Amino acid sequence: MHLNIHDEKFSKISSVFNNTSATYKFYWFWSILESVENGTKTIGKKELFAKMLALSWYTVNYFHISFGKQDLIQNAIYSVREIENLPIDTRQNKILNTLINSNNKSTVSTLLHFDNNVPHKFLSPWLGTGSKKIVYELSLDKSKNAPYSLFKDNIIIDDDWFIFFQLNLGVLKSFCYWHLSLFLQSRNPSVPEIPNKIQRPIIRGNLTNHKRKYWDIVLNELGYIKCIYTQKELIVGEYIIEHFIPHQFVAHDLMWNLIPAESSFNSTKSAKLPSFDKYFDDFYALQKEGFEIVQKSKPKNKFLQDYLTIFPLLNFDRSRFEEFIQPMLTIAHNNGFEYL
Repeated sequence: MHLNIHDEKFSKISSVFNNTSATYKFYWFWSILESVENGTKTIGKKELFAKMLALSWYTVNYFHISFGKQDLIQNAIYSVREIENLPIDTRQNKILNTLINSNNKSTVSTLLHFDNNVPHKFLSPWLGTGSKKIVYELSLDKSKNAPYSLFKDNIIIDDDWFIFFQLNLGVLKSFCYWHLSLFLQSRNPSVPEIPNKIQRPIIRGNLTNHKRKYWDIVLNELGYIKCIYTQKELIVGEYIIEHFIPHQFVAHDLMWNLIPAESSFNSTKSAKLPSFDKYFDDFYALQKEGFEIVQKSKPKNKFLQDYLTIFPLLNFDRSRFEEFIQPMLTIAHNNGFEYL
């Protein structure tokens, strides 16, 4: 049975990622697909290198995912972030424009360093593993059917490949996204929700609006509760919802990690980790009391289902909660999150 032309192209693309030891192939391919999606056939290398950093910016800076100590992209992000004085929450378009238009010699050098290996090594399934000069020459040979031709400052997408990319953008992006997730999970085996940390998170709904009703049930029953961080008395309408373990690590808004807190302290805590020894007892007591009140008065409350992750039988056991929370704090700290 013979492969059709699309099957052959998919097969070749898939083989690019065999024995991948760094992230650059994923982000190079993703950057090409982004450019093709915008209708661009002739793409500047500097633009593609800048896109690689912009696409991976949040994964490295916000979620603290490790790419590996020797990874070029991770190291480049740390370098340009300092050089260009870019905050970790900078929007992707601003990162991209800043890097493309930068005249800072260090930034330009950091970007162009990718030119030593990335563009031509990606083409090894089509053009072999020869020297950079040889691969550049072979890329001009249409009979090799490589996805793009290589030039000093840009690449030009082959016409047939351009059509193939455009027709299959969704599948190819999903393929890239999935295999990048697997690659990063293998290097961060204890970190949760890796697939949700590949891109900048979609703007989340206001936690106060979505989760406040749950805690309002508790406050209406008790009259007030004390903020576990400041001991200030919190009443209905005068508290915010905050993540005990930072959202940057857990990448979700499940109720077992959300508690009422004093708003002024929340801005101080930000993405820092609470000390287990200092805060867990109060955190557990508040979660347990809140859970029991809601379960009794509103047994069909949808947010009770959030606790099934930890308590499959919805039996609020302290030791099980402790065994769940403490390792997550340790892992988060090992991945670069600071304690309060």
